[in-house]
Amino acid sequence: MIEATRLRKTFDKGRVVAVDEVSFRAPDGQITGLLGPNGAGKTTTLRMLYTLLKPDAGSMRIDGIDPEAEPLQVKRALGVVPDSRGLYDRLSARENIAYYGRLQGLDKATIARRIDYLAGVMDMHEFIDRRTTGFSQGQRVKVAIARALIHDPRTVLLDEPTNGLDVMTTRALRGFLRQLKTEGRCVVLSTHIMQEVAALCDRIVIIARGRVAAEGTAAELLRRSGRDNLEDAFVHLIGSDEGLLA
Repeated sequence: MIEATRLRKTFDKGRVVAVDEVSFRAPDGQITGLLGPNGAGKTTTLRMLYTLLKPDAGSMRIDGIDPEAEPLQVKRALGVVPDSRGLYDRLSARENIAYYGRLQGLDKATIARRIDYLAGVMDMHEFIDRRTTGFSQGQRVKVAIARALIHDPRTVLLDEPTNGLDVMTTRALRGFLRQLKTEGRCVVLSTHIMQEVAALCDRIVIIARGRVAAEGTAAELLRRSGRDNLEDAFVHLIGSDEGLLA
């Protein structure tokens, strides 16, 4: 479970407020969506949660762990798929994933077993032993997800994982995320794509201009906005249609 309380992050000596007292909870066994237009503060919020950025104020708990006090323990607890996939192009997909397994302290046998499992559930056998140079966007995303899950984390953060994916790869990825939820994991999905939220998310946290504009289930947000579809509800709740991509 993730608990974020009044997180704040500024840049340019405080002149640019990226995240302004953002608070939300993401329970186990659910997919929580961070929904917002580009530049709303979603990625900055995730980067604070996985310790890449230090918040200026506020507090966080990842499975009861304070990331600021115990950053290495949080890194072991989390699986992170960042907005930048960051694969090593001279390594094969298997080698990229195994490298992260070694960083997590896994032994060779466990790494091999986990790679075989992940390659199976994400249909990676065709390219698992190819160098990642020249991989399609879908193949790169699959490797990034497998790398994030090599140590079998209970909590998974994904920053816009379907960007640039074709329809079939997107459908397969959605099925895999539902599987993670069924296994009782906490999944946080950052996106600006309305269809993604409608298809996957149990709870939705709408972020606009660095603040939480609304949160709840899809049904709760529809009732609160007085609209009959999520896109219209989103536009109403953030007070503007500027930057909306669906």
